[in-house]
Amino acid sequence: MKQRFFITGTDTEVGKTRVTVAMLEALNEAGLRSLGLKPLAAGAVEVGGRWVNEDALALQAAASLDLDYDLVNPVLLRAPMAPHLAAELEQKRLSVQSLAGYCRGTLMTQPYDVALIEGAGGWRVPLNRRETLADLPRALNCPVILVVGLRLGCLNHALLTAEAIERDGLALAGWVGNNIDPDMAAHEANLNTLKAMLPAPCLGVLPWLEAGLASPQGWLNHRRLTEYDYKL
Repeated sequence: MKQRFFITGTDTEVGKTRVTVAMLEALNEAGLRSLGLKPLAAGAVEVGGRWVNEDALALQAAASLDLDYDLVNPVLLRAPMAPHLAAELEQKRLSVQSLAGYCRGTLMTQPYDVALIEGAGGWRVPLNRRETLADLPRALNCPVILVVGLRLGCLNHALLTAEAIERDGLALAGWVGNNIDPDMAAHEANLNTLKAMLPAPCLGVLPWLEAGLASPQGWLNHRRLTEYDYKL
């Protein structure tokens, strides 16, 4: 049965790609066919004469299904800034309808078991004057996994984001803590507060790493992720 999840974060630079890659690798190890999408990316580098996004490349490499880059990341903006501002610089218009169409086209034609769709920035990142990226998982009717960047202020950010997700009518399937501050005060106490107050299970906590991607072994609960029955 095909399942898909939207990966969002409490903010930008909290480790959405790190978590998504680790999940894809864990799904692969569990024998599931995995698919990773980054429908919208802001921030590009030139590789081999073409512009690409490093996060999208990471998802492309980690997934078990081999997709062309343009299917993984159909909308690429070069400037590393809020997507609606980057789009204005390139005189492009972003819309939920077009992003959802790209996702549906790929999801309908690929033989995956679990698809992970990574967002950009946080939950309420604007796409235009009327829409935000939160409207994309709503259009896809997609359960959400929240990445919490573990640092000072994460309690407020996490609880507000979880509240917004539920207010938008979507299921919060679970959350993952990502240690982004090695000197965070009261680390365990903050983590226990999140576990007690967030209305979804903790799927795992990633350790602090100065560089590189974490191995998923030992932290991702495969059973919790695959308990959600979701049909296209």
